[in-house]
Amino acid sequence: MSLDSQPKRTVHVRRVFVALAGVLALTALVGDPLARRELDGRTIDLGVLQLKLAFNSGVAFSVGGGLPAEFVLAVTAAITAAVGYYAWRTLPESSPIAVVGLAGIFAGALANVIDRSIDGRVTDYFHTGWWPTFNLADTYIVGGVVLFIASLLLAPPDTPAKE
Repeated sequence: MSLDSQPKRTVHVRRVFVALAGVLALTALVGDPLARRELDGRTIDLGVLQLKLAFNSGVAFSVGGGLPAEFVLAVTAAITAAVGYYAWRTLPESSPIAVVGLAGIFAGALANVIDRSIDGRVTDYFHTGWWPTFNLADTYIVGGVVLFIASLLLAPPDTPAKE
């Protein structure tokens, strides 16, 4: 890639990241109030998956559920900001798979932080019976991690510098 095209690619990749993360986060945030309204006191059976309202005041797998809500919010917001910073800094050199993965991770984390800021807990609604109940934002995080790891595993090896 020529030196002149690098700034254009950087701007383009960052725009793609912001747009994708924005759409994903917004989609997750629309689902939360719908779940609270439509699933309050009822379960919808979809076979292997049920839609069932639950709330998580902790983080993954309810870890930290007994901690003060303000502390959990501050920590998750700081982690989300760090992920966003890392993504922003590394996007220019990232593969398309990594960009999509980072957007998913950031969008899911951001949506959960925004949801948590409302009442100190995250709205969950996908229930399997064999796995903790989760939400759409959580699927973005997990899917994003899988894509990001895949991008690292599929990356061509670095070529040694010529002397």
